[in-house]
Amino acid sequence: MIDSATHAPLQFVSIAIKNSPEGGLTDGKGNFSIIADKTAKTITFSITGYHPAVRVLSDEPNQTFMIRLSKSYTELQDVIVNAKRGRYKNKNNPAVDLIRHVIANKSRNGPGATPYSSYKEYEKTQMFTDSSWIRITQNFLLKKFRFFFENTDTTVVPGKSLNSVYLQETLSDNFFRKSPEKNKKLITARKTVDYGEYIDMKGIYGALKYLFNDINIYDNNISAFTMEFVSPISDLAPTFYMYFIRDTVVENGVSIVKLYFTPRNPEDLLFRGTLSITLDGNYAVTGVDLGVSNHVNMNYVRNFKLLQHFEIGPGEHYHLAASDMLASFSPFPRSPGLYGERKISIRELSDSVLPDQLFDGSAIDSLPLSSHQSLLFWSENRPIPLSPSQAKTYSNADSLLKLRSYKRLMDLATLYFVGYKSAGKFDIGPIRTFYSFNSVEGQRLQFGGRTNYKLSKRFFLDGYLGYGFKDERFKYMLTGSYSFNNRSVYSYPFNYVQVSYLKDLKNPGQEDVFSNGNTFLSSFTRGYNSNWLYSDILRFSYVHEFGNHFSYILGTKYWRQQPAGSLVYVKEPSPQQLDTIPEITTGEISVTLRWAPNEQFFESKVSRRDIINKYPIISFQYSKGIKGLYGGQYDYDAYRLNISKRVFTSPLGFSDIRLNAGYLSGTLPFPLLIIPPANRSYFYSSLSYNLMNVEEFVVDHYAGLNIDHFFNGFFFNKVPLLKKLRLREVIAAKILYGGLRSENNSENNSSQMLFPTTNGITSTFTLNGQPYVEASVGIYNIFSFIRIDLIKRFTYLYHPGISKFGVLVSTNFSF
Repeated sequence: MIDSATHAPLQFVSIAIKNSPEGGLTDGKGNFSIIADKTAKTITFSITGYHPAVRVLSDEPNQTFMIRLSKSYTELQDVIVNAKRGRYKNKNNPAVDLIRHVIANKSRNGPGATPYSSYKEYEKTQMFTDSSWIRITQNFLLKKFRFFFENTDTTVVPGKSLNSVYLQETLSDNFFRKSPEKNKKLITARKTVDYGEYIDMKGIYGALKYLFNDINIYDNNISAFTMEFVSPISDLAPTFYMYFIRDTVVENGVSIVKLYFTPRNPEDLLFRGTLSITLDGNYAVTGVDLGVSNHVNMNYVRNFKLLQHFEIGPGEHYHLAASDMLASFSPFPRSPGLYGERKISIRELSDSVLPDQLFDGSAIDSLPLSSHQSLLFWSENRPIPLSPSQAKTYSNADSLLKLRSYKRLMDLATLYFVGYKSAGKFDIGPIRTFYSFNSVEGQRLQFGGRTNYKLSKRFFLDGYLGYGFKDERFKYMLTGSYSFNNRSVYSYPFNYVQVSYLKDLKNPGQEDVFSNGNTFLSSFTRGYNSNWLYSDILRFSYVHEFGNHFSYILGTKYWRQQPAGSLVYVKEPSPQQLDTIPEITTGEISVTLRWAPNEQFFESKVSRRDIINKYPIISFQYSKGIKGLYGGQYDYDAYRLNISKRVFTSPLGFSDIRLNAGYLSGTLPFPLLIIPPANRSYFYSSLSYNLMNVEEFVVDHYAGLNIDHFFNGFFFNKVPLLKKLRLREVIAAKILYGGLRSENNSENNSSQMLFPTTNGITSTFTLNGQPYVEASVGIYNIFSFIRIDLIKRFTYLYHPGISKFGVLVSTNFSF
């Protein structure tokens, strides 16, 4: 395709076949290639400023054209220009045609296009405080820390003086295999600042890694700061974005188009920026410059920018060579803030075949001495030298650790924010459990603690001792864990044995929860809850987790339960006499299988918490009750299946979906049946039934579905006031379907234990063919962290003492 006068090649000429969806554009050299079926008769070539050309197609299978377009000249009349933007259209838009070519070629340009790949990566993550933090040190109590806020850097953000407070560097060898797909990262060196025992540096790195996660522009959906964005080259991107060709340049002999993109609706959770795209027929991305507008409903993130550079490598394939992600954070627009930056440099890329054994073990592994590499090693292998400010970040942390005032300050901060007070090799807490109250115990005092890594990195103890002043009973829990793999019992992958003994008061359906649930806030409940259990539970478990995120738990449990409060275990052999049962004992063995592909989590010294991503978590448990084991009185088989998954539907938000099912065999009294978890607090629970009474239902087989869908402000952003308040909308539904076999139902089996009553009225029921259903609508992101749900119950409205509606509050911290 050339100019008829100058013979210069014409790029971005639109090509259309009559009565066919096929079409395309010419590349930077004016060349084009198009496939048409036998019914195609004519082909049209058009571009602004030239007369269109039409060619009639013959029946030949292969046809070659040399098209010469002549310029069109129009005598211009006087016009009045109004400042009104014309209507944007995808049809006959060269920019949209270009992005469709990029989308069509994603599979051969994106990561994973080659069967194998390997490369070396250098990663540097840094955090800064802005200049407003220096004011904090004007307080005479903090003057000793002033030096810490004077390590300034003016190169990160032009015009701003930032103070470097955190730095971590990582060198790694990375390997990829396409079939079966597997990634492997071997960390060869890691260097990070260390602020001592009071700050969990591993947890900080995990949080930053989660926020500043890897961004692949070729993905349909891109996660950034816990939010899901539609990629500008997603399959559906032309539906949500507008595209404009800004410029064409030649780089290394290849014509590159600068393509600007912006959301059609500024309030939608979308990016805006520029893509650099090759016109060599591959339509590969060579550069990315993107961010988000101020209209996007995000918390705490005040600014965000991503720069990525791609270089041509083996097989003439463009690969990511450098990435720089920078963001600023603050709780309020004018409050003191933080800046975070994550830089990645990739070198020595290869597409050579890799041996299968290279991918064995964990997806992420480290050399034994990766955290102890010498300064000489770093100076020789660090691809980008540290600036004076970055180098001083390490020395500032060392100086801080030498201050006794720093240790006292962090000890108090840990007590306030975490709830534990360090006492050498032990931590005392959590403080929130020291006082609580309920209808059976009255006022309850509790004291607890745990060992820390100073005592042992393999052996851990955790426990508490409590006393109720009304029932005048002591309660306690003690857990001992021992790790076999020279790691903490909170570190991936798990390989430890654990013994636990619990003697405490719990609600039915919660007796197997070993966590410290007796907190001051949990003491406030809705309605009258009178059904309680005194439980003695001894559990032995062996937990083994593999590098592919498959794990199993082998366990055995002794459980002795005694009714408390108004709960009574009785049989009714005759109208004249009630047969009261003081306690029930069971003994069981169990195996639990769990698979969580591509699982992510926050790890700290004393905890590990899952990060919800797009991959499912599946667990299956089989328990066998054995009569005579630990004095157990019943034989039974119990099967439980749980599946949870987050489904992203950008830009409409995301859904958290939980499926669960269970089956219990054997003839059993109601205390040993499956009791669905009820929530009687004033705080919304996504895992419990919020308008169900405690022990309202018992089943021996069930299936449940829980869905919480978060719209991320998709609708509220269209309403000016709600948009300004940054409110977001959420809907939820919980459905439970199940039943009870005749032999386990006291109404059909006279030898069974009677269902509980409240004030002489039966208060425990079966699901008799109709599911339990509750649903809610809610608003979250109130003051950036509060969620309020209005919940309605739809079934079993005739049960005594139930709530048909409820308004519950919860906290929801999200970006």
